Amino acid sequence: MAMNVRPVPALDNEVNDIRLAAAEIVNSDILPVEDALWGWMSDSANAPNTAREDARALKVEIQDKVKQAGLWAPHLPKEFGGMGLSFMQHAYMNEVLAYSPGAASLFGVVAPNSGNQKILVKYGTPEQHEKWLKPLTEGTMQSGFSMTEPDNAGSDPRSITTRAELDGDEWVINGHKWFTSNGYAAEFYIVMCRTADPDDPGSSNDKMTQIIVPRETPGVNIVRGVPVWGRASSHCEIIYDNVRVPKENQLGGTGTGHRAAQDRLGAGRVYHCMNSVGSMWRAFDLMIERLMTREVHGGEKLESKQFMQGFVADSYIDIQSARLMTIHCAEKMESGADPRTDISAIKIFVPEAMHRVVDRAIQVWGAAGVSGDLPLASMYQSARTLRLADGPDEVHKILIAKNILKRYHAGESWDFGN
Repeated sequence: MAMNVRPVPALDNEVNDIRLAAAEIVNSDILPVEDALWGWMSDSANAPNTAREDARALKVEIQDKVKQAGLWAPHLPKEFGGMGLSFMQHAYMNEVLAYSPGAASLFGVVAPNSGNQKILVKYGTPEQHEKWLKPLTEGTMQSGFSMTEPDNAGSDPRSITTRAELDGDEWVINGHKWFTSNGYAAEFYIVMCRTADPDDPGSSNDKMTQIIVPRETPGVNIVRGVPVWGRASSHCEIIYDNVRVPKENQLGGTGTGHRAAQDRLGAGRVYHCMNSVGSMWRAFDLMIERLMTREVHGGEKLESKQFMQGFVADSYIDIQSARLMTIHCAEKMESGADPRTDISAIKIFVPEAMHRVVDRAIQVWGAAGVSGDLPLASMYQSARTLRLADGPDEVHKILIAKNILKRYHAGESWDFGN
């Protein structure tokens, strides 16, 4: 079933044109060949080389078409090879790309490269742009993001213990990370390190700095790819043992790492939620398709069952609620208003809504729903993972409550219209 994307009256022509053009490629060039593109990955260890080569050639063909259509790298400014979209335009495009799992990578948007590209654009020097950003954008280089540590709470950046010490013109890095995304394929990692406070070098109030570390640097020891959902992954556990890199590999000023991470995470949460909306959209379409075609109990269609009609209504409500909450949050971010409460709210609600929508679709499809023949199983796992990624739900609930109570203590009630 193709994605039904039509112009939205409330959006300007440029956004509508982008959504329609992206949907045309997704529907015509990606959905019909999803199995050839990614089907082999379910058993990649035993996949024949011909399947890998065919998939690679197919990806290049589709990427060339995307570039010809002017839809490559929507998250980057034009001067860095991207579309130069605004935050909202990119958000609206994301829900279209997410209809097919993996489609975003064919448009030059793939984590963690996309997040690292944004950091490099904002904090990188011209030399770093040339050496690292340009190859990333062209797709000739891969990167990883190395922040989470196995022995410390990922939700509390103050607990990070990986340290970088200046020794002359070099940073010397020591620490233990895991879930470093894209760890095996990356040519370099952006590593979150604790460094001395640049404004008070003798104090114990250390701050965070992000430093570019090439994978082949001596002392970078990849321990393993951490298994995820019982399967091998490229989220790597890495020990940095006296790793030396030039001082100019530092991103931004010393101590700006936490702000850079928040820049990445705030926007990333909105993009993740719009991706989730696109996935829910696909799951919803698949569920409806099954309800309208599956015969049970002597020829009756599933769609005639009230239980199933309840699934349709509940999923519609979940998707619309998630979508409108996310768009409202994105509009706040773009306008410069304080979006912190809304970011936390969508971070909690949208993955839970996606979990419910996909779960209903799986139930309707039965055994096929948990098979590798449909994208539902991977969507289900993704929804559950998102409740941990970018901060666990419980932390965000605490932040929501604190923000609301703070306003009431200041003598002002909450304004749900803004």
